Amino acid sequence: MDNGHKPIVEIDGLSVLEERGLLAASLRYFDTADQFVAAVHESVGRPLPEPLRAVQVDLATSGARFILAWRGPTETVLLTKDGAAFAELELRLAAEIDGCMVDQTGGIAAFRVRGLKARDMLLRLGSVAAIPGLGEARSGRLAELQVMTVCVQAGEFLLLVERVYANHLREWIGATVADFP
Repeated sequence: MDNGHKPIVEIDGLSVLEERGLLAASLRYFDTADQFVAAVHESVGRPLPEPLRAVQVDLATSGARFILAWRGPTETVLLTKDGAAFAELELRLAAEIDGCMVDQTGGIAAFRVRGLKARDMLLRLGSVAAIPGLGEARSGRLAELQVMTVCVQAGEFLLLVERVYANHLREWIGATVADFP
C-alpha cells in the first residue's frame, strides 16, 4: 500500500522515509509588516514563524495542515499535502504586490526521519548546529549539501533538499546507517 512514503531505512530505532505528495512553496516578502504577510496571516490563521522557528498549522475551516518554516528574514517555506488548500492560498496571495508565493514543489525533495536514532544519524551526516529542536527550522550542511531541517513533532525531522541532490542525500543516509553499531 502506498501511503505517500517510500522507505529508505527501517531499522530498530530509526525510520527514514521519502515524503511523496508534499507541496512546497516559498513565501517571499520585503518586510514582515507588509500586506502580503498580513494576507498570509489571515489565510492560515497565525503569523509567520519567528527567526529559526517552525510551526504546524491545522486550518479549522478546511482541515488542511500547513507547516511554516522560517528560512530567512524575507522568506518562509510552506509545506502541505492538501492540494486544494495550497491552490486556494496561491490564488489568494497572487493579488498581493509586496510579496509572492513561489511553487517549489517540483524542485524540493523531502525526507522524514523518526526514531530514537534520528538525532545520531543527523549528527553523523552534519553538525549539531544543523539539527533543530522542537518548533525550530535550521539550514545547514548535511551530507555535504545545504539542507533545511524542520522539527514540528517531537522525535521527527523533515529534511528538505533541492531535488537534484536527493539521490546524493539518499545514498549518504544509506551509507551512514550501514555503519551503525
